[in-house]
Formats: sequence, structure tokens, C-alpha cells
Amino acid sequence: MLRGLRVEASLTLEGLAEASGVSVRAIGDLERGRRGAPRPGTAAALAEGLRLSDFGRQGLLAAARAGRNDGYTPVGVQAVPRGMPEFVGRRRELARLVRLAEQMSSGQATDGLGAQPVIAAVSGPPGAGKTTLALHAARRLADHFPDGQVVVDMRGLDTEAPHLGELMIGVLRALRVPDKELLRVGAQGHIELYRQTLAVRRFVLVLDNARDEAQVRPLLPGSGTGIVVITSRRMLTDLEGVHRLPLDGFEPGEATALLSTFLDGERASTTDISELETIARYCGYLPLALRLAGSWLAAHRTWPVQQLAERLAPDDSRLQALDIGDTRVSTAFDLSYRQLTVEAARMFRMLAVPPGPDVSTAGAAQLSGQGLFDTEDTLEELVETGLLGVAGDRYRLHDLLRLYARTRLRAEETAGDIEYARTALREWLLRTTVVAGRCFEPGHGAPSPTASQGHVDLSSAEKGREWLQAEGANWLAAYREAANADDHAVVVEVAESLHWFSDQWIFWGHWPEVFAIAASSAKALGDTVQEATQLNYLAWARLTCEGRHRDSLAHSAQALALAERAGDISQQAWAYVYQAGAYRKIGEYATAADHLSVASHLFASAGDIQGSLTALNGMGQTLSMSGRTEESLRAFRDALAFIEEKGDLLEMNSVEISLAEVYSGMAVAFEKSGERDEAIASLWRAVDLCRNNGNAGLESRHLSDLGTMLLDMGRSSEARKIFASVVSLGSYADPQVVSEAATRLGAIDAVAVEVDNRIADGERFR
Repeated sequence: MLRGLRVEASLTLEGLAEASGVSVRAIGDLERGRRGAPRPGTAAALAEGLRLSDFGRQGLLAAARAGRNDGYTPVGVQAVPRGMPEFVGRRRELARLVRLAEQMSSGQATDGLGAQPVIAAVSGPPGAGKTTLALHAARRLADHFPDGQVVVDMRGLDTEAPHLGELMIGVLRALRVPDKELLRVGAQGHIELYRQTLAVRRFVLVLDNARDEAQVRPLLPGSGTGIVVITSRRMLTDLEGVHRLPLDGFEPGEATALLSTFLDGERASTTDISELETIARYCGYLPLALRLAGSWLAAHRTWPVQQLAERLAPDDSRLQALDIGDTRVSTAFDLSYRQLTVEAARMFRMLAVPPGPDVSTAGAAQLSGQGLFDTEDTLEELVETGLLGVAGDRYRLHDLLRLYARTRLRAEETAGDIEYARTALREWLLRTTVVAGRCFEPGHGAPSPTASQGHVDLSSAEKGREWLQAEGANWLAAYREAANADDHAVVVEVAESLHWFSDQWIFWGHWPEVFAIAASSAKALGDTVQEATQLNYLAWARLTCEGRHRDSLAHSAQALALAERAGDISQQAWAYVYQAGAYRKIGEYATAADHLSVASHLFASAGDIQGSLTALNGMGQTLSMSGRTEESLRAFRDALAFIEEKGDLLEMNSVEISLAEVYSGMAVAFEKSGERDEAIASLWRAVDLCRNNGNAGLESRHLSDLGTMLLDMGRSSEARKIFASVVSLGSYADPQVVSEAATRLGAIDAVAVEVDNRIADGERFR
């Protein structure tokens, strides 16, 4: 309450000290909870210094009285405070604690072996709101545990931890154990008295800010009907029988809800929610940062909310912009950082180097120069201390922690060491990208099963796919860095290695950029054939990934002119294929067919089997779309015969994709000719081929066509399953198709509800 009032009055600690006559240290101790409550004269002086209204003065004095304890209690042990910040968010975690409490109070948590206390460990990065959740939960659980709600500040980040015996005495006194009982058992009996007392009391004990397992273990009751909530930046993985509640940032909606509590009624009604969303995003949805941002808003009532967003926008000054008085986000981070080992501190700093949002163990090893196993141990130390998040086999710094790591990097590493680490990571990323991309290219395939590329397993095409997709943000940024450094040969090599893989990850969103950069690098190298090649790839990306048909035509026309100048027949043919695809999309079917005929002759003369198959398939698609159904079916059957004849000369991935396209094209033709069962069977073949190939983008399109066809046939229950499958494919699918499938799912469900209601109405009528 005191901190909120001070910030609202736009007073620093020094300013309030001068206005009230209370020392800076005393005010700071009160705001940080180092002191339980001020004496009446101190509280009155603070109210005077804050220039509170009569109502505000009464509130502050009441909070001071409520916080005072009748007997002596060591600093850091107190009853759960009544006056707490407004609580927002954490519904799931709070509900889980309440559920555990209800099970305990109803006897469901005993397992038939006598009452066992519930132990819950709340862990998370600095500023995640662990203490706020624990204290709010303790207040909510008071009715279930009427014998007392006690909070113990374990001071886990201090140089010297509080004495165990002193904390036990503090808990006993907070639970109203008489001093004469403490004197009776003596110092040697305090541990046993502590255990006996907790075994027969219904209590909530919050062990806040614990250092490690060893510090909290002696304070955990062995029996009883209480609940212990431990908060720690560490995960405390060695504690057994613990219910774990890991915290991270808020959900976006929770974050904006918290910020809105700092706005008065008129300001809240006139503030655009998008402005609060921007501030929340800059705060990384971290509760501490959000509360500081909210305090700034409360202290600057006449300033537009957008002004805070503008202050937070620059990365380099964001942490400083979140400093409010003596409360700083960076201070919370400092406390954890200072406890790290030398190796972990350096790793933390180096994790500011990767351009993407997360990093693998192999990538971290490139940064630190450690071996793989040592790197794993170092990363896990950072995870355990709450400074690093983990999802599967990827490690991620919170956005604000990344900014903090960057400040430590600049302060503690030389420019040369930083550049060396950045270069090592970039070269490793691009080398590995080339090897992984080649897994999909005919004539290359995966390396030998025993091969390892910088601790990365690329022994199969599937392994290559997993690495390329997981590291997409990192290798793309490294690729951009190589282009900016005029490393044109590397740029072209990387793009060329990814050409076949791009068919597997069509809707990633960055292929136009990849191939546009490569075309520019090829031009800088004076390599006309490569420039034509990359422009053809760019034409494909505009056509297939973005649906920008006119732009695709422009790129393929450039590629054709360059290929003709260089005398490269194969690239001329591909330019005609991509032009045909664009013309087909804009409805110029005759022109598309002419271009495909030219492409077929060029592919044949160049001996390009894959190109010849693509031209055959394209002709079938063109004939079908122009209404020449029988001719299109003959063209598709010619393509199937071609695959049967030349299959041994084609790469398996390309065969599966080509077959899927042939069968999807045949399905359209079958439907037009009224052969719906054949159409559905063909689409299922296309779907199965895409699934076998791992091509979620094409699978989503074929599934959508299948669902639409089933819906048109009145088979809505089957169609619903298909559309649900499309939605489940997630980010690797065609985003537009996924959106349309979700809409259709909603429509099908709405119709089903309406039918059920009509049936129910009919039964009531009867």
C-alpha cells in the first residue's frame, strides 16, 4: 500500500523521506516487507508526507495496525498480510491450489495412511509473481485452514540465510504458541515442538523466496492437515511428493487486465486496448514489469498511454524505462545472476547472441565452446535458477531477460569475443542448413547414419526436416547476416540446398525473401545461370506460397530471359512451367497449355525427368480447369504411367509429391464427370501420400478439398472430422485453409445444434 501511494504521489524514496521525516531505509524496509509494520507515529508521519485525504490516511493507519503483531516475531515471519496488490490472472494455478486445499480439508489427500500435508512448489523467473500468487492463495484458503496463515521470508537470495531455529520460533509464535511453552522445551526441543504443532494445526505456511531444497526441507511438516506453499526461482526438483506450479509470463488478456487496474474510470474508458496490448508485449507479459508499467501510468495520469509505449519501444533502453523509484526489473534479475557459477554466468550472457527466440544444446555449445555434455549441465543450471525456460529440447530466455543478458554481455565480454561467438554460431547454422537441406535433393539424400554435423543428428530426411524447422528463425537470421556481409557464394549455396526442402514447408512465410536474396547474390557474383535459377524459385514462391500470380509472372519472365542468354535449357523450361502455373491461376488456360507444351520439349531435350513429370501434371491440371475433363484424365494417366516407367530415376520425396498432385487433380476431374466415389478415393490417396511425406502444407489443401466434397454430398459428420484434422495440422499447414476449415467446423456444429433443438421442440410438442 505504501509503495502504491508513494508512486501515485510521484515521490521518490528520498522525496517521501524528506516530506515525512522517516528515513529512506525505514521506508524501503517497509515497502519490501523487511519490517512487518510501522509504529503509529511513523505511520502518521508517512500519511502526512504523502498528503493523504482523511479517507486515505485512515486506510494507511488501518493497514499499519493490521500488520502489527502483539508479540515478538523475527523479521521475515508474519501473518499473511491483509493489504495486498489487486490480484489478476493465474486462474489455473490458483484453482489448483484451492482444489488441493479442498481435498485436504475433506480428507481426500490422506491416501489412507494418516493426514499428510500438501506441499506445493511455485517456481519461475524473477518477476513472475510467485509471491503474489502464494500470498493471495493463502488468503483464499483461510476458511479451509483457520488455525493460521503464516508467511516466512526465506531470503534465499541474500548472502546470509536466516537461522533455521529463529524461523521455527517465528512460525510457532505466529501460530500463537505461548512463550512459556517455548521456554519449557528449551532450544533443543524447538524442532520437535515445531513438528508437533504443525501436525495438529490446520494452517497455511508460505515459505517465500527459498534458496534451495536444503533450506526448506527442515521446515516441511511430516504430518498434519496443513498446506505449505514454497516459492523459489529454482525448480527444487529434489523435493519429493511436491505439487509443482511453474510460472512464466501472463497470458496477453491477463496482462492487459492488470494494466487496466492502474487506470481510473474515465481514462480506462477512453484508452484503446491496443495501446495496453503494446505495453504488455514490451513488458514480455512479466507481472513485475507490468506492475511497474502500471505504476508509471498511475503516477502520470495526464499523460497519454501511448507515451509509455513509446518509452518502452527501444530495446536498448527498455529496462531503464521500467525503473520506478528504487524498484527495477534489472535488480530482480541481478539477484539471480550473481548466484550463478562462472560457466553458467557466461552461458547466460552468450544466450543474448542467437538471433532467434530459442536455442538448442548444440547451438549453445557453439556459443560457449563447451562440449555437449558440459553445455547441457550449464543450461540446466540456468533452468534450475529460473533464468532460462525450456520446451522440449529447446531453451529460451524471456524477452526482458534477453535484454538483461545483452547488457551483461556488453559489460563483461570483449567485442572480439562477442564477434567470435556470433561468427561461430552463424557458420555452424549455415553449414548445418546446407547438409540438412540436401537431405531432400535427388542425388544427395541424408548423410551416413553415423555422420554428425556439429552434434546434430541428420541421419535421415525426417531428422533434417526437424532441425530446419526448429532452427528456422536462427538460420534465416544467419542467412541475412551472410547477405549483409556480401558473402554471396554462401548465400547462393544455402538457397540452392533448400530448394527441394521448400516443397516440404510451403507456408513457412519466408521463401520469397530467401530466394530474392539469393537472386541478388547470384547477380553480384555474375552467375547468370544461378540468377535465373533463383528467380525461378522466387517465381514458385510468389505463386505457391503467396498466390501473387502477376508478380510470379514477372520473376519467371526475368528468369527466362537470363536462361536464354546463358543457353541453359533446363531453367528455360522451368520458367515456362512457372509461367504456365500463373496463367492457369488467372484463367488464361490456352496460354498455360502452350507454355507447358514448350516446357515439355525443353525438358525432354535437357533430359530433365522431374521437369517432364511436372509438365505432364501441369497439363492435366490446366485441361481440368478449362473444362476438358476427359483430356485431363488422359493427361493424368499419362503422368502415372510416366512415374511407373521412370520411377527408379526419380527421388522418392519428389515422386510422392508428384503422385499426390496427380491424384488431387484426378479427383477434381472425377467430380466434374459425376464420379464422386472415384474422386473421394483419389483425394484420400493424395492425403495419404502427403502424410507419408510429412508435407503438412499440401495435406491441408487436399484434406480441405475432401471435406468440401463430403459436405456437398451431405456427409456432414465425415466432413466435420476432416475439417478438424485440417485445424489440428497447425502452423505447418496452409493458414488460409486452416482458417476456412475452422469456420466450416463452426457452421457444421451450429447446424447440428439447430437440428437438436428442433427435435427437442418436436418432442415437447408431441
